[in-house]
This record gives sequence, C-alpha cells and structure tokens, in this order.
Amino acid sequence: MTPSLPSAGRSRSIAWRLTLLLTLLLTIAAAGTVIAALSYGQTAATRAFDRLLTGAALQIAERISVVEGETVVDIPLSAFGLLSLASEDRIFYRIIGPDGETITGDESFPLPDDTGDAPLLYDTEFSGEAVRAIRMQRFLAERAVRGPITVIVAQTLRARSELANEIVARAVIGVIIAGGVTLALALLAMHLALSPLRRVERAILARDPKDLTPFSTSTPREVEALVAAINRFMARLDKRVGAMQDFVADAAHQMRTPITALRAQTELAMEEDDPDKLKTLQRRIRDRALGVSRLTDQLLSHALVTHRADSVTLEQIDLRRVAVEAEREARRTGGADGIELDLPADPVMVTGDAFSLREAARNLITNALAHGKPPVVLRVSTTRDGQALIAVHDRGVGMNPGQVQRIGQRFARDGSNPQSAGLGLAIVAEVAEFHQGSIETATGKDGGFEVGIVVPLAAALPATTSKGDAA
Repeated sequence: MTPSLPSAGRSRSIAWRLTLLLTLLLTIAAAGTVIAALSYGQTAATRAFDRLLTGAALQIAERISVVEGETVVDIPLSAFGLLSLASEDRIFYRIIGPDGETITGDESFPLPDDTGDAPLLYDTEFSGEAVRAIRMQRFLAERAVRGPITVIVAQTLRARSELANEIVARAVIGVIIAGGVTLALALLAMHLALSPLRRVERAILARDPKDLTPFSTSTPREVEALVAAINRFMARLDKRVGAMQDFVADAAHQMRTPITALRAQTELAMEEDDPDKLKTLQRRIRDRALGVSRLTDQLLSHALVTHRADSVTLEQIDLRRVAVEAEREARRTGGADGIELDLPADPVMVTGDAFSLREAARNLITNALAHGKPPVVLRVSTTRDGQALIAVHDRGVGMNPGQVQRIGQRFARDGSNPQSAGLGLAIVAEVAEFHQGSIETATGKDGGFEVGIVVPLAAALPATTSKGDAA
C-alpha cells in the first residue's frame, strides 16, 4: 500500500473556503435584515398605535361642550374601544380647561415640555411605566368659557413591543429559511461548478504512473488553462524522462564497444613480444583510451546541456566572452594550440546560457581540430539579417553533402578516427535549438570549411525567460 503524504500544512479546499465565505456573507446579510426588521417593526407598531391614540383624542375633543356655563366632557366608549384591544395595556387620559385646571382624568399625568398649539405625540413615564401620549387642543369661544381645552390620551407600550417583536420574529424566521435555502442552493451550484476539477483529479489518478501523454477531458473555459498547464508539465516531464532514458541507453551502448576493444587490445599487448607490433598496439590503446575519454566527456556534456535547456534562466551575454572562454578551455584540455580568435570591436549581445554556448563553441573547436586543417579560427560576428554568429573556420575540405544532411545527429562517427565520439555537432545543434537558432555550414571563397550556430541578438528575446517557461 502506497503511504499517503503527510497532511501537515495542507491548505483548505476551495469548497471549504467558498462555504465559509458564503456563510459569512449570509450571516452579515441576516444580521442586517434583522436590524432593519427591528427598526421597521418598532416604527410600524408606533405608527399603528399612534393613529389609535390620535383617533381617540379626536373623538374626546369633539364631545367637549359648554352647558349652562360649564365645560362638559362626554367621553364616548368608542374612543377607547380600539385601544382596549390591547388587553395588557393601561389607558390614561386628562382633560385640562382654559384655566389650567384638570376637568377630568388623572390630574398628575405629565404634560410635554412643548407648549405649542399643534397636536403632539410624546413619550413619558406614569405610574412606573413607559407610556406614549398625545396632546391635542380644542378652542372654545363661548361666553362662559373661552380658550383652549387640552386633551391628553396615553397608553402603555406593551402591545407596541409585542407587535414589534412579532414582526421581527417573523422576519428572522423568513431570513433563516431564505438563508438556509440560499446556502443549500449555493452549495449545490458550487458542487456542480467544481465537478470539472474532480473530473481532472480522477483522470490524473486513474492514469498509469508511466503514462505521461497529454490527457483530454471536457472542462469549462476557466479550467482549460489548468488542464493545459498540466499537459505542458507532463510534456516537459516526459521530455526529461526520455532524455534521461536515452542518456542511459546511449551510455550503455556506446561505452560497451570501445571498452571491449580497449580490453582486447590490452590483452593482445600483454601477449606480444615483438617491439614494433607492441608499439603499434600501444598507439591503438592510446587512441581507444582517448576515444573513451572523449565519449565520456561528451556524454556528460550532452546530458548537462539537455538538463540546462529545460531549467536554466537565460541572461544577456557577450558572445565575444563566450569565444574567449571556449578557446581558453580548449587550450587547457590540450590539442588546441593552433587556434585563432576573430572577434569584433563591439559587443555581440545575445540572450542565452553562457555554459551551453561555451560547450557548443568548445565542441566546434574540437571538431575542427579533429577533422579539419589548421589554421583554425573561432570567430564572432553579426549577420546581415540582424543575428549573431559564432563559428569555427578551418582549411580542410569540410563535409560532403551526405554528412551535411546528417549534421546534428548523435553518434554520427567518422569511422577513420577512433577518437571521435560522434556527439560534438549533436551538442552544437541542441544548443542552437535551445537558443532558438540553427546550425549552419559554409564553404569559404578561398577554400576551407566553416560550421557554427546563428542565434537571435539580445533585443529579439526577453531577458528573464527560461526554456522551461516557454514550454
């Protein structure tokens, strides 16, 4: 059973985050709705009962009259009929004459601070309870009584509070039901919306670990970028694995033959007594040893160039510096004493990997020394179409058309040279492709042969990209 990865530090799922966000938003919306419902309930209850108070005060004011010089108040039962529907509330009233004396009612009931003539609704306390009251005036113009008659009607707030609470309770119940339904529908929609991601997950988990081919599944447009990114990654991984497998296979195949030949010639040398034949065998052993060394060096160089082509970050570099370092390294490894440099006065800037370009130049030098004739010139220049060129020129006859056609193929050995590994120009071709360029050959007007790589100048490529990003 394959052990599962540790869950420490695992981030929350998209569904969990969306659920939390939706719950938070619905909670805020519900709280706002409850606050609004509470305000509305209190306002609605206040307006409804204020109308009842106003109606009762009007009925009482209309039944005030003057009989034989005295103010008579005939309070109708209908004035308190509607107010009495609130059975738990208490009702108070007070009638005050023009002289400020209480005609009837509770003479201790408080008056408002406003002494105006307009009807006034106000809140106060009486008998230890909060009440809502209305003050209304009627002017009498009789001979015996002349002036304003003040009518005050009040009611406690119990029914108002109950009505406001009932409105809020119903609003809260509605909000809870609506919020629950909304959350359930949102979770269902989220489940359906995230189903393409689950299909991608199932498609990946169902694949064989060795299957690195791109996969296709029906996804919405928003998920296509994710699928494309996965496929690009799988393509890069497949390329990396393929390169590693090719390297292992090539190393196993290419190293076996020269090592076997080297061992056979060593055994022959051990049994040979003739000095001339022994010297010949020693030269062959030396050539085979140099070939094995060269093959090993180029195999490792090829593997490293392949790896860097998929991972290294490109930088702006001067090809003149690359040429100088390649020539210096070729001299240090030996056999490159006859090489010359032909460099321009101005920098030739390209965007690339200095190591890979240096390896390409070093292999161009080695190839010219092995197969060409001196003098060997390593030159850097710019072409007419605005590209950079780094090439090696020698006085040899160069390649025939068949060899030019096979240029860049791995292990295209020259059978006459046992020291040839057949990887030099393959490395050069891969470096050229990595830098979006090409490998080119030419025959000089005055004889000789030239092979090199042409790459874009720095202005033609972004300076901070890598081959892996472009894949």
